[in-house]
Amino acid sequence: MPLRKVLSRMKLRHLLIVIALAFIAASCSPPPELRNPAYLNDTSLISGEPCAAPCWRGITPGETSWSDARSILEDDSTITDIQIQNEEETGEIAATFQRLDGIPCCLIYTEDGEQVDQMLFQLAPEITLGEVIETHGEPEFLSLSEVSADQAAAALYYPDIFTVVYAFLSGAETGALGESSEIFAMLYVRPVDMELVLQNSSLYNWTGYGTYQSYAERGFDITPVPTVEGGSPTPEDEADEQSSDADDDVEADEAEATATAEGE
Repeated sequence: MPLRKVLSRMKLRHLLIVIALAFIAASCSPPPELRNPAYLNDTSLISGEPCAAPCWRGITPGETSWSDARSILEDDSTITDIQIQNEEETGEIAATFQRLDGIPCCLIYTEDGEQVDQMLFQLAPEITLGEVIETHGEPEFLSLSEVSADQAAAALYYPDIFTVVYAFLSGAETGALGESSEIFAMLYVRPVDMELVLQNSSLYNWTGYGTYQSYAERGFDITPVPTVEGGSPTPEDEADEQSSDADDDVEADEAEATATAEGE
């Protein structure tokens, strides 16, 4: 899903965490092309130049001010079409941009307008998973998303460097992760946001290269809701959670109605 379409459909709060899931989800019609040579040409993830993850061209989530980040973007002669979107009620801001001869690919976000919080880059397929592991070691966790019959994605989590790397697989049925798997996106976040992602995601422990199915068939190792021993959430767990959410919504509606009546 194009970044600007996502931006137009939702508030900016925790935007990149949402986008990182949305742009690899199968909800788009037609499905997005995960590998696109018109995305950002950037190999800094493995070269460490001009700075190493989670820094990109001098911008680091949790450290760089928003004003400095905007200046860096505006002074960068290799990117263009910088678009700024503001959420007036919350003070959140997002900037999208692209390379000179490319398409919208990248987004930098601030929750308070003061400091960069998260950055997402959709990449031209120039980096392989083998190169990432050679540079940064093996990831700690992964999650999987089926996008279409011939496209799937693996999100590979590096909590120590507050980074998520996205690798391409040729579908859920036959796709596999290997040294030559192409990297098509990377997400850099603040430490607090990495904790949030890990607490609210269903993840597999990384056990090495393998097929989509070999991971999917074994059940999650980490989940955001209670699990049965050694497996995925039970239907009862999920039903209880949905019921609880529904009860909370009803209570909130009743409280709002009461407050309105009293005010009148």
